[in-house]
Amino acid sequence: MVKLDVCLETVFTGLPVEERIRRIAGAGYDCVEMWFHDCTFNGTDCAGPAKDFTAIRHTLKDTGVTVNNLVVNSPDGGLGGFLVKKEDREKYLERLKTVMAVAGSIDCKKAITCTGNEVPGLSRAQMKKNTVETLGSAAEIAGRNGFTLLLEPLNTSVDHPGYFLDSAEKGAEIVREIDSPNLMLLYDIYHMQIMEGNLSAFIEKNLDIIGHFHTAGVPGRHEPSDGEINYKFILSLLERLRYVGSFGLEYFPAMADHHASLVSTGKYLIESKGLI
Repeated sequence: MVKLDVCLETVFTGLPVEERIRRIAGAGYDCVEMWFHDCTFNGTDCAGPAKDFTAIRHTLKDTGVTVNNLVVNSPDGGLGGFLVKKEDREKYLERLKTVMAVAGSIDCKKAITCTGNEVPGLSRAQMKKNTVETLGSAAEIAGRNGFTLLLEPLNTSVDHPGYFLDSAEKGAEIVREIDSPNLMLLYDIYHMQIMEGNLSAFIEKNLDIIGHFHTAGVPGRHEPSDGEINYKFILSLLERLRYVGSFGLEYFPAMADHHASLVSTGKYLIESKGLI
């Protein structure tokens, strides 16, 4: 059964992380995900304080909420290093070790990884080679720690101009080339509707290597219930295919009341799964 989780970075952005977790739990969810361990999104950028994982651990225990994943490095590579740059390899791998240790403190076993932006002077073939080599080493490290990395393609048309991996098809190629149980694909339905479409066909073809989903409405990246994507069809497909992973809500509410937004979104998605 598909399990919903909420990205705590994009909701209740004026509140401390611990209070965001409590508010998300109050809206009916028992799983969250977050971005970086050493800063927090404040509604504008990731200039908020480093997360207090002792306080987070206590809040998780109090609420019964679990954490699906963190994020290793930023999409543009500025935080945590580039996969596409060979000279960033050790920087990235050290960052990964830190993230795994932090995640372990809250019983989290997954982290999203980004490729970084394209590097002038490097061919796409060379950037892919660097990515595969670094991710191969990262997957080995993850495997020794019972950890899973989630490689995320993003859109370059609206949100992340210059990002290297803007195709889920190319992301799947990388994951299959490395061929490790500790490296899977994050399929962000919002990003890939913008870039490639053909969502259900890709999912059916590649569900064996998809370890996580993200969702938001297109256009606007607001509530999934608003926009051109037929989430009723997609979620019924995932239920039919017996996907048992998480389905992450990483959207920016258009509704001013974030509690009401999460409640209505949860109801819409549960109805889409055909459970009520």
